[in-house]
Amino acid sequence: MEKEPLVWGALWVLLGTVTAFLPIRLQRWPGIPLILSFPFLMVWIGQVHGWVWVVLGLLAFGSMMRNPLKYFWAKARGREPNLPAHVLREINRK
Repeated sequence: MEKEPLVWGALWVLLGTVTAFLPIRLQRWPGIPLILSFPFLMVWIGQVHGWVWVVLGLLAFGSMMRNPLKYFWAKARGREPNLPAHVLREINRK
């Protein structure tokens, strides 16, 4: 039972890595559930293993999801997010 949250955390990391290998226009739908599931996973890991693992998980999350977080942060503030030209081309290529 004690290793279960860490196994789910490792699975989350693997799914995030697979999502990162997808073309940008296809990353949205697998990425949103990953972002939304992260807080629940961190609470679970924190309850079982302590706050040190939560801090490490937050650092990993910030590193892996920095661009989506920047995008959502800009949208939440009512600003237009700055997207690189190659990202815009990839999104619009649908």
